[in-house]
Amino acid sequence: MRLLLIISGGIAAYKSLDLIRRARERGIATRVIMTKAAGAFITPLAVEAISGDRVFTELFDREDEHDIGHIRLSREADAVLVAPATADLMAKAANGLADDLATTVLLASNKPVLMAPAMNPQMWSHSATQRNTAQLAADGVRFIGPEAGEMAERGEAGVGRMAEVPHILDALEDMLADGASGATRDGALAGRHVLVTAGPTHEAIDPVRYIANRSSGKQGYAVAAAARDLGARVTLVSGPVQLEAPAGIERVSVESARDMAAAVDAALPADIAVFTAAVADWRVDNTSGQKMKKTAEGTPDLSLTENPDILAGVASRKSGRPKLVIGFAAETENVEANARQKLARKGCDWIVANDVSAAGGAMGGDDNLVHIVRSDGIATWPRLAKREVAARLMAEAADALGASTADARQKSR
Repeated sequence: MRLLLIISGGIAAYKSLDLIRRARERGIATRVIMTKAAGAFITPLAVEAISGDRVFTELFDREDEHDIGHIRLSREADAVLVAPATADLMAKAANGLADDLATTVLLASNKPVLMAPAMNPQMWSHSATQRNTAQLAADGVRFIGPEAGEMAERGEAGVGRMAEVPHILDALEDMLADGASGATRDGALAGRHVLVTAGPTHEAIDPVRYIANRSSGKQGYAVAAAARDLGARVTLVSGPVQLEAPAGIERVSVESARDMAAAVDAALPADIAVFTAAVADWRVDNTSGQKMKKTAEGTPDLSLTENPDILAGVASRKSGRPKLVIGFAAETENVEANARQKLARKGCDWIVANDVSAAGGAMGGDDNLVHIVRSDGIATWPRLAKREVAARLMAEAADALGASTADARQKSR
């Protein structure tokens, strides 16, 4: 594989050195373009030493441009990777600007493009950056990350860290595999934003213990992949799971229910929101800063308090409510009856109910038997692989969204 790596000017640029080395271990030959700002963080000499090739920095280089070097660079690679992708570079690319070598190559390229955003959390969540991300996704650019964590700046934390190098390379290989199989971002959800929550939440008791649900995250991750395959820009807000994020989506990793609620709020607006996460209903009100020890006094008294209801909160929004809000109901008995009650109680549009008892086998398994509960009735699907449940669910969601949009246009005439 021949990779064209564009390194833009952010502190995460130092990770690109490891990325080049690890890419070589996977048989990927890397040619590098550095922006002027990237040179403030790492030197071209260091990149050249690791890549074994010269680094390209100037658009108007007499040696390269005699054979239209920016076109040659954009066409000789199998894929283009921007890591880190700064807010500035993404804004230029989204608007078709071409004022340096990096942006000119992006505009001239006919190859698949993967971006790994990295920036301050406030910059990432800013409406301008989110608009640019949506435009790039609609144009066919795929994304990996950013992830949540501590920033380089003291006291700054949130969603904005560049994805880890192995995840970026996995996403790159997945993107090329999709291209080889004829996959495309054009589809029923092209230009739409789909928000998905997945996995459990962990509610701390002390630094080593927590309250959680038995969710593997498999169904939610499958929904995120299915929405991507229909052309959507996808934000996946995920609790702690042992799964790799599907290539080409934005994963936001969280721990607690309150973290998840904040991440969901930051990800809005969205056209469709699918809440598959098994959010803990309660958290410990008296969390200990130190590990609780066994004592002669017996078991500790844990005071519990309710967590925020993320599904109901989004479904009841007066402004910015997704056009289609889909909740999941994990039930162990009276599945359909409990799901009907949840639909009314939460105020969402659909409930996907499944049996998570030991006999149902949904928790941690690869199959699911679901009931789609709407205000006009219940549809029971046969037992399917979770990826098939996800594909069918998102296909129906796309149909429903298209129908509602057509109705709205008709009423506005």
